Amino acid sequence: MYRLCLLLALLMIPFMPSRPASALTCNTLEHDGSRYTICRVDMAQDDLRLFLNDTSGKPFGQFSQVDAALRTQGERLAFAMNAGMYHNDRAPVGHYVEGGSEVMRVIPNAGPGNFGLLPNGILCIRPGRADVIETLRYVDEAPACTFATQSGPMLVIDGKLHPRFLVDSTSRYIRNGVGTSTDGQTAIFAISEQPVTFHQFGRLFRDVLKLPQALFLDGNISRLYAPDLGRSDIGRWMGPIVGVVTPTE
Repeated sequence: MYRLCLLLALLMIPFMPSRPASALTCNTLEHDGSRYTICRVDMAQDDLRLFLNDTSGKPFGQFSQVDAALRTQGERLAFAMNAGMYHNDRAPVGHYVEGGSEVMRVIPNAGPGNFGLLPNGILCIRPGRADVIETLRYVDEAPACTFATQSGPMLVIDGKLHPRFLVDSTSRYIRNGVGTSTDGQTAIFAISEQPVTFHQFGRLFRDVLKLPQALFLDGNISRLYAPDLGRSDIGRWMGPIVGVVTPTE
């Protein structure tokens, strides 16, 4: 009788499907004399999100602020980067979607600075996939993104470098960006460990990471949060932040 009661009690416990373990990996590599840190996100297992404001409407600004908010919900930040250009009040310069809600519309026209160096693009995150999409194509296709952030310029478009990149450019900055696979199952984030040109950075995604689409996220203020590497960059307050979330236990 005891065993029967125990069995019945166990059967009454609600079934809670387990979340797949994170497949996130971060490592360093060298290409063409420059060193980079690479974080590879598996969209089938990893929970990739964008973050802008806390519950009071105030911009998070720092990785530590995002992590602290997540920990109140039993989650933590496993990886993060700054995720696009922003105004002085840290509002996104271009298109931004969080939790399916549009915060800022798409900016399709050319303009000053790196953002307006067309073609630029949008990182679109949907359940089980992530895609870097050139902006005009994004407008035509109108994908239903759960999260999206616009930045520019594109680094790689359909396997080709941005046409404005110069081999002999003298503009060098610490830069970060993201590229996605054709099937949307893999997103790879990269940050340079020393100042590099756009041409160098684009070739990393095209020639080493073999990604057909890649997007520049920012330069000079580029920062990385990768606790498994013992890294939590600090500096100027940021606007949009992209990161992988995992349970604390």
